[in-house]
Amino acid sequence: MFSRIKDDIQGVFHRDPAARNTFEVLTNYPGLHAVWLHRVSHKLWKANWKWLARSLSTFNRWLTGIEIHPGATLGRRVFIDHGMGVVIGETAEVGDDVTLYHGVTLGGTSWTPGKRHPTLEKGAVVGAGAKVLGPITIGENAKVGSNSVVVKDIPAGATAVGITGRIIISKQQSDAAQVNPNRNKIAEKYGFDAYAVAPDNPDPVANAMGIMLEHMHQMDTKVEEMCKVIQSLGGDACTDNLHNISAQDFADTGIEFADESKAKAGQEAFEIGRASCRERV
Repeated sequence: MFSRIKDDIQGVFHRDPAARNTFEVLTNYPGLHAVWLHRVSHKLWKANWKWLARSLSTFNRWLTGIEIHPGATLGRRVFIDHGMGVVIGETAEVGDDVTLYHGVTLGGTSWTPGKRHPTLEKGAVVGAGAKVLGPITIGENAKVGSNSVVVKDIPAGATAVGITGRIIISKQQSDAAQVNPNRNKIAEKYGFDAYAVAPDNPDPVANAMGIMLEHMHQMDTKVEEMCKVIQSLGGDACTDNLHNISAQDFADTGIEFADESKAKAGQEAFEIGRASCRERV
């Protein structure tokens, strides 16, 4: 029992930067209190002490503002952040390391007995105010955007937003892979890492930058081929040194380099890449 409580506390530290110390987490996180009381009521429910289990669940709701039916199954390190207004139905199954924010409903769409609530697999995240309804499955590490209403399965690693929830990530990732499977490598070559900032974010600016990077890469390739042909014919193309880019070049733009070591590392990577191009030529 104590090992699970320790796990729960560590899970809070991993997912909430506002958590400062263990005592604060123990005394001021109603999401944890709700999970711990649910474990007791769930055992009573399994032992066929139905009324007592429901009564403890009602007390849990009064104390924390979180309603978890004693029949629901919760995994390890489930974290209910903020918590107020969360409702988890009787046949819901919540896997390990799942995160739920305030106002989330894991509800049913039928009055027919049996499995009628959703299943959340390991690592799933459900944003504030989202409603996940029916006997559907939210895949491992999938995400549901805030205030979304989801009534269909979400595959592992995907993100769903809107009413009703539509998947916005897996399709984008597959499209990007079809257009240019090496886009991330190209971005790293030029020192552009916006893709790493939010690989699951449908950011039009990042997409536009991706297209520009691809175009730059194609132009570089064509220039290298032209230089190679010209030099094979006795010309002296591509022998002049390129201008070294430094932080001073951006002095008039208002851009500041917070970490000079990163700027130097980027310059070194640029020089290595340029030398590599010359060797190929």
